[in-house]
Amino acid sequence: MSIQIHEASLPYLARFLRALDRMIDKAAAFAEAKQGKSAVSVEASLINARLAPDMFAFARQVQIATDMAKGCAARLAGVDVPKYDDTETTFAELKARIAKTVAFIESFKADQLDGAEARTIQLKTGGREVTFSGRDYLFGFVYPNVFFHLTTAYNILRHNGVELGKMDLLG
Repeated sequence: MSIQIHEASLPYLARFLRALDRMIDKAAAFAEAKQGKSAVSVEASLINARLAPDMFAFARQVQIATDMAKGCAARLAGVDVPKYDDTETTFAELKARIAKTVAFIESFKADQLDGAEARTIQLKTGGREVTFSGRDYLFGFVYPNVFFHLTTAYNILRHNGVELGKMDLLG
């Protein structure tokens, strides 16, 4: 049985980004409840929170997850990857980034990814150039990275008191 690369990729990436968006909603409500009318400092502390000193902060986890998703859609479709500036410092800005990414992902039609499972994907990562088939890129690179950064974002919020459960992560 052959894989339908569009069905195996873009709808799931959009689903998990929407789950991340809902987690941010819960984080914003948590910040508002903790801080009262001035939720800015609680919000800023959550956005800058990390699990360990050498790990990326929450905002960067969101940025990387969206970068992976938009990069996947673009590379599988054979188009240029849109560039984002990574300047988000508020929940609203992170939610806008997620919405922009989901809209980009959902702009592709299934036929734009026909044959993408065999397409050669080349990219630089970790200071070296790597080459994948589209299938290996999706299942061996994109999904593990998206899941890692999504889970880490979840764990940062959960560790800092935001009431999240497994279903929040799974979407």
